[in-house]
Amino acid sequence: MTKWRKSSYTGTGNDDVCVEVADLGERIGVRDSKDPEGPRLGFSSEDFGGLLARIRRGELNLD
Repeated sequence: MTKWRKSSYTGTGNDDVCVEVADLGERIGVRDSKDPEGPRLGFSSEDFGGLLARIRRGELNLD
């Protein structure tokens, strides 16, 4: 069974957007917690790490 975990930045309100991630072996899965059966993204560990680094540096507009 895949274990999904929420971001530590997740709020407690019903309108909060929350991203969940899961270790899928050779891939990292990403999904919307409000739609757990909906579309999912898959990244290699390297690509996911690069994405997180770009977010932390403020290189992506996430609004």
